Amino acid sequence: MSDAETFETPQRSVIADVDDFHDAVEELALGHGPVAVDAERASGFRYSQRAYLIQVYRRGAGTYLFDPPAIGEFAPLQSVIGDAEWVLHAASQDLPCLREVGLDPVTVFDTELAARLLGLPRVGLGAVVEELLGIHLAKEHSAADWSTRPLPASWLEYAALDVELLLDLRDSLAVLLKQQGKERIAAEEFAAVVAKEEKPPLAEPWRRLSGIHSLRPDRHLAAARELWLARDALARELDVSPGRLVPDTSLIAAARALPESRRDLAALKQFSGRASRTELDRWWSAIERARATDDIPVQRRSGGDTLPPPRSWGDRNPEADLRLKAARAALTEIATERAIPLENLLTPDFLRRVAWEPPAEIMPESIGAALAGLGARPWQIELTAQTIARAFVEGHQEPAEGTETDS
Repeated sequence: MSDAETFETPQRSVIADVDDFHDAVEELALGHGPVAVDAERASGFRYSQRAYLIQVYRRGAGTYLFDPPAIGEFAPLQSVIGDAEWVLHAASQDLPCLREVGLDPVTVFDTELAARLLGLPRVGLGAVVEELLGIHLAKEHSAADWSTRPLPASWLEYAALDVELLLDLRDSLAVLLKQQGKERIAAEEFAAVVAKEEKPPLAEPWRRLSGIHSLRPDRHLAAARELWLARDALARELDVSPGRLVPDTSLIAAARALPESRRDLAALKQFSGRASRTELDRWWSAIERARATDDIPVQRRSGGDTLPPPRSWGDRNPEADLRLKAARAALTEIATERAIPLENLLTPDFLRRVAWEPPAEIMPESIGAALAGLGARPWQIELTAQTIARAFVEGHQEPAEGTETDS
């Protein structure tokens, strides 16, 4: 909005002293109502995903900016606000680092998720604040290195605004959810965010190297593995984002070249990065391990729980392809009618799985049970199961004789 109000705040300070932290906790205990919470990390700069700043705002208490590395244990704060409703924007992004310091909500109101369920065109915090509150919220520090100390005053003002506007935003969104009859939908989605378990670590995380599929499954692939492991160990030790030491493209270039000597590795122009030469012995040792190992990685095969990409279904499972296309088209109509993004109406992977391997008897009840087993929420099942069942049946039917079909 061109006439959006600009929201200004006084200068902020970070609470890094334990005594000051306990004073702030006492003041937050005197506040009332929901608690706005946000966290800032240093993604892209640090190896860890820990919080380097935690912001808390509560009506009747004020705004507090906490320094997690300095404070360490947040149990006193958890005991004061743990039972309150926490208001976060994109809660799933912040909950892991909050839980790492002992902060874990019982209930949340996720303003980003609420905006999605309402069908708002843009769901970033700045966009939603401007849309509903008429306030322009600058977001120029969202990708900053929050491990920086001391934190610049402009960063602290930005961080404080992220929580000070959340409660008013929550109230505006709650009104819209009620007007659209989506209160129960939102409540189920918010509960799912809190209950969602973290994914277990990958068994072979090195396989996520960008460009690794261009390598043959031989010692070149072994070199990529050893180089990734060497980089990961150094990044963890220094608490630096791995890509800032040596980028993926450099590791892949070295693995593809498989140099025969330390000198050849040093001469490889494509092997770049700030630690590519200062840690040359480390990288050469990784190459040597790859050359000597008997543990040669095989080409990764799809696990038994992995579906083929839908683009290949027409050849591999034509009936599943017909079911998926028919159901997706039908659900798109519901999503448009309800002003809910298709991916929020039903997790795309859930639809793919029931399309690939549907129940023996295709009925709304059996489809609903299959979706529930995958983790779909009750509201999603209510809105989609019958439509999916009908689409599966109709999409599988052969056209009547003499009826023209689309090519």
